[in-house]
Parts: sequence; structure tokens; C-alpha cells
Amino acid sequence: MDLFEIDEKQRLRREAAAARLHEIADALARNNAIDFQRDGHRITVHVPDEVDFKLEVEIGDAERELEIELTW
Repeated sequence: MDLFEIDEKQRLRREAAAARLHEIADALARNNAIDFQRDGHRITVHVPDEVDFKLEVEIGDAERELEIELTW
């Protein structure tokens, strides 16, 4: 299968970013799949019952980063 990738970066207010994270978390808690849509295309990502969870925090002089990654 060819690689399908969505690499999205947006500037959001903190509350809007939290709402987006809640949407993803709620979808994971309710189902074993998450739907993503972009440019009229829809993809369903099936997520198993167990995943590897990675939390990364980077603090530099100019930027700070919080990265959350799920793999399986």
C-alpha cells in the first residue's frame, strides 16, 4: 500500500487546540477507528486496543514543543 500522510500545521488558540485534541481522544475512546478528511478525501485509520504512546516535550530558547505520538 502507498503511504498516505496528513501533515497539518495550524495556528490555533489554546482552547481550539484543546478542543481538537478532545475530538481525537473521544474518537479513540468510542471506536476502534478515527476518520480524517482533507480536500474531499476521507480516510479511516483503524486503531487496535493497545498502542504505544509517546510524549515528548522540548524546551528551547525560542520555541517550546509538546508532541504526542501513537504507534502500533
